[in-house]
Amino acid sequence: MKTFYVTTPIYYVNDVPHIGHAYTTIAADVLARFHRQMGEKVFFLTGTDEHGNPAARAAQKRGITPQEHVDEMVEKFKALAVRVNATNDFFIRTTDPRHVQAVQRFIQRLYDQGDIYLKSYRGLYCSACEAFYAEKDLVDGKCPDHGTEPELMEEENYFFRLSNYQERLLAFFDAHPGFVQPESRLNEARSFIQQGLEDISISRATLEWGIPIPWDESQVVYVWVDALLNYITALEFATGEDLVPKFWPADYHLMAKDILKFHAVIWPALLMASGYELPRHLFIHGYLLMGGQKMSKTRGNVLDPFEVMDAYGVDAFRFYCFREVAFGQDGTISMEGFENRYKAELANELGNLLSRTIAMIRKYNDSVLPPADDHAAFDTTGAQLVLEFRKAMERVDLTGALEKVWRLVRSLNKYVEDSAPWKLAKDVSRKPELDSVLYNLAEGLRICAILLHPFMPETTVEILRQLGLPAHVENLAVEQAAWGRGEPGVMVVPGRPLFPKLQE
Repeated sequence: MKTFYVTTPIYYVNDVPHIGHAYTTIAADVLARFHRQMGEKVFFLTGTDEHGNPAARAAQKRGITPQEHVDEMVEKFKALAVRVNATNDFFIRTTDPRHVQAVQRFIQRLYDQGDIYLKSYRGLYCSACEAFYAEKDLVDGKCPDHGTEPELMEEENYFFRLSNYQERLLAFFDAHPGFVQPESRLNEARSFIQQGLEDISISRATLEWGIPIPWDESQVVYVWVDALLNYITALEFATGEDLVPKFWPADYHLMAKDILKFHAVIWPALLMASGYELPRHLFIHGYLLMGGQKMSKTRGNVLDPFEVMDAYGVDAFRFYCFREVAFGQDGTISMEGFENRYKAELANELGNLLSRTIAMIRKYNDSVLPPADDHAAFDTTGAQLVLEFRKAMERVDLTGALEKVWRLVRSLNKYVEDSAPWKLAKDVSRKPELDSVLYNLAEGLRICAILLHPFMPETTVEILRQLGLPAHVENLAVEQAAWGRGEPGVMVVPGRPLFPKLQE
């Protein structure tokens, strides 16, 4: 059986989750659900990054220990995954003793083979992103991502010989042009390497909240090395069986663009040094912007995903995330945008289409789905739609895939108006024509439900229920999204509106 391994970055726990965390988690879940629909064995990983200075400082401000702080915050991130209906197979914590031991084994191996050495270092350090910056990379003397002034830091650390892997990395990028997606991010990642790689510090002497260096416990592992290794360590112990041979290399690491360098340069070099295959793809999505700026806990311009879901529902939120902003690009979101999409597309176009179809089948055929004498016109267009949808999903064009389904939703609404079933029902001689219209409308909705299922799992199960179809795995398989697979004779079941009117 074909496998598919998708990951989110592990989220930092210095504060509560925001909508950006929900965005990446939902994207990974959409891919995981789609590949399950394709009959593949899927492993979907998310989790939390719990070591480092920001978490320790946050705990200190609250007057509690770092462990107490991260234990509390982790529950909020787990709750977010549950709330957005994520189907992750495992939730990794970097404070898990099994992860700690795996990280120590990994870096000990690199140290033993001479890829790690000790030296003094002095540089500008942003504690918020746990990274050193050259002055040329700052914006007005501040961190480009957090807008804070970095600290000048000097200490003796252990360094990884990143510079040794520059040519191998460039050769890998040349041989794998689809490694980083979208293409604009590939060029950006490659430029990091072409500018010349310097060895990087992989330990900190001034921190205590981290994984001890196994051969020198006066220092702890650099939080980014600790964090990146989760993608492999989780497979080692998630189920009690070593899943690395089955699922590694990862098919897709999903992340925002601010952590591209770590994943496209440092992570591949660490894997090369240790003898692991590199992940097949990194997909870099843009920022969700509020007021023209990236949402950031440091800037204080975050949108609470729980509030949005309370107001609009989980599936509407999942839909909006990829409908409003092209996945892979920056885009502005707002509560007004949620409301407009909810009313115009979800309630009026999809919800109304289902309620009208169910009502007409009940009224004109005693709630029984009639057979169709004519659906040939839909066979080719339906097959083409599914093919285009699959291609879009396989290249992680989530917004493009949604748009293809929405074209079908709109064409079905137009089909209702053009065929006018209420007029056909007045002429007994046109009953076969009426039956075909009713069948095609129900069949179109069934196909929409299958294709939309990764995006709106609860809504699509309800669509199938109202169409008289149980939401079995078999009924949700992508191969079932072919016109004519729907069996006439089932009883439709009226139900609640898919997207009820919003309360003021």
